[in-house]
Amino acid sequence: MKKILFLTGDFTEDYETMVPFQMLEMVGYTVHAVCPDKKKGDTVKTAIHDFEGDQTYTEKPGHNFALNYSFDDVKAEQYDGLVIAGGRAPEYLRLNKQVIDIVKHFFTENKPVAAICHGIQILTAAGVVKGRKLTAYPAVGPEVTLAGGEYQNIAVDEAYVDGNLVTSPAWPAHPKFIAEFLKVMGAKIQI
Repeated sequence: MKKILFLTGDFTEDYETMVPFQMLEMVGYTVHAVCPDKKKGDTVKTAIHDFEGDQTYTEKPGHNFALNYSFDDVKAEQYDGLVIAGGRAPEYLRLNKQVIDIVKHFFTENKPVAAICHGIQILTAAGVVKGRKLTAYPAVGPEVTLAGGEYQNIAVDEAYVDGNLVTSPAWPAHPKFIAEFLKVMGAKIQI
């Protein structure tokens, strides 16, 4: 059974944590949801980001999401894929050296990686987007460019694939984001 490492943290976007985690478990993957400095059974607070006609998204309290694995027990080489949730968590997660080392491992080994919304901030901090085409929440676009990536300005409900990397602007793209990640993971779903 393939294993996926799912990186999240406090004030992650609610849907971008809950929905991909549940979808990936639903299709049969073992998914380890982790956050630095937290253990299995600890929770992260989530935030609901919505698009309500303002110049940027609004933010409301979300759910508490229970982590099912301890960050200190993560050994990147034991995972087949990596998913990075968005929201505000990536702002501080990208400051953690172990998080950066984990991300670099997945790119060095050319393993599947999916990042959504602000999760791309972790990729830019890890220095793994140079020469890659990817998308992100539009406010993160300049970071992609400064890190040497080629920012793709796509609709909020779309996903972009560049080799082993699947990215998306925000949670409205979940159906395409997860479908594309499953393809990169080599999944075959028959209906």
